Amino acid sequence: MFAKLVCSNLILLISMGHAIFGSGVYFRSAKVIQIGAGEILNARSVTTLNKGKLITWTTGIDKENGYLTMAAASSAGDHDAHALPDDPLFPASQSHPEILLHYSNEAGSQFQTRCLPDTGEFIIKVPVYKYSGLYLSLTSSYGESPLQIELTYTDAVERRNFILPDWYRDIPENDPDLSYVAHNRGKWGTKNNLNEKDHHNIDALNIHPNPNRKLIAVKLRKLPGGYLVFWAVTGVVK
Repeated sequence: MFAKLVCSNLILLISMGHAIFGSGVYFRSAKVIQIGAGEILNARSVTTLNKGKLITWTTGIDKENGYLTMAAASSAGDHDAHALPDDPLFPASQSHPEILLHYSNEAGSQFQTRCLPDTGEFIIKVPVYKYSGLYLSLTSSYGESPLQIELTYTDAVERRNFILPDWYRDIPENDPDLSYVAHNRGKWGTKNNLNEKDHHNIDALNIHPNPNRKLIAVKLRKLPGGYLVFWAVTGVVK
């Protein structure tokens, strides 16, 4: 099922009826859309285990390391390391809805991420809706990554600036923009050798689209500084 989902260039998943209680953020009546990103993905940053064989990452989350799925880590002998879960659908938290990343043990060698080691930009086309939230799943290594975000609506364009922290840095509990997709994970070298077993994150950046306008596309521009990896985009439709 997930191999089909992550290969799609269309809407991957719509989930309804998820509620998070505790800090006042609710997704009970929200329509959550996992937006296809196949057109902009160009790298594999996660080693997977496909039919008993390790399919090693090719472009890392930094220049020397990638993530592994739990099955891949166990196959490599790292049973206690903090690998990514085999299921790429990460549960909702108090700060973000369910988020589906593009890796899968079932998917072979398909692209999973988009890496910007220096500067660069790309455009994410989104289904035309009014969004109450739009979450970009990202990591930055070798320091923070300055980002310029351009939101194109049917009737206007807005520009915003964000700073994505280094993936080793913890996020303040009530940060208005950032939360964790994956927290406290290990990293592995080019031969799937465990280099550090914990303390690395994938962050969710809510770019806060205008909920009163229909969004068409988002342009992400990375300025000098940091090594950026884009993982996925998830929308909450108003």
